[in-house]
Amino acid sequence: MSKLLWTGLLVSLLMPALATAQSAIDGTWKFDLNKSQLPKKPDVYLLQDGMYECKTCVPAVNVKADGQDQKVTGHPYYDTVSIKVVDDRTIEETDKKDGKTVITAKSTVSPDGNTLTFVFTDSSDTNADPVTGNGEATRVAKGPAGANAISGSWRTTKFENLSANGLLVTYKVEGDTLTMSNPTGQSYTSKLDGTDAPFTGDPGLTSVSVKQLGKNTVEETDKRDGKVIFVNRITVAPDGKSMTVTVTDKLHGTTAEYVAQKE
Repeated sequence: MSKLLWTGLLVSLLMPALATAQSAIDGTWKFDLNKSQLPKKPDVYLLQDGMYECKTCVPAVNVKADGQDQKVTGHPYYDTVSIKVVDDRTIEETDKKDGKTVITAKSTVSPDGNTLTFVFTDSSDTNADPVTGNGEATRVAKGPAGANAISGSWRTTKFENLSANGLLVTYKVEGDTLTMSNPTGQSYTSKLDGTDAPFTGDPGLTSVSVKQLGKNTVEETDKRDGKVIFVNRITVAPDGKSMTVTVTDKLHGTTAEYVAQKE
């Protein structure tokens, strides 16, 4: 599947409450996929006449489905896409950046055509081990007659067995500054006053800013070369044991909600 399916799960999330309440916000947090509300906007694919198109990728991907590396432009995480047609219900995708494999995925449509299952590895924005996992999507609309079963509109409904490095994030507050790091190599150190700071370790993000909106709520804005990519609204529970994160993906026009527990 396209990176679009789960890119929201790899966003580095910020969750400070009051800067003076360091004991409540410092530490490592783990997201619980069973409590997530995934984007409702479907992903749209077309595989027909030897061509594969991801219509909801930004920019859209349109390549030959011949199992060979095809050049694409405008994507910070990969520059070639290979689509191998296994049969009329299954495809394998391999994405590379500078000749290095960064994403592999195998997607299979159920015999009744209504469910798509996928398994993936993704190291497109990691400086460590790849994130791995699997999931399901439900058909929203059929593709055209004669097209591969993968064609049509699909809404992702489930992620399972996501590796821990894709679920963990660690924070440290010192005075009015927050430092974030995670196992996949992303990090930043940002003032809590809404000013931009460098975002490192992610080819799709270059800067971050954080604003305090209330006692236990902040808003994080992630940018790529000055363009807003994600806006994250983070609310910490009064007991300090959990946080709810609403992620607005400005690039793809989606919203999702995730819950994390303090480790």
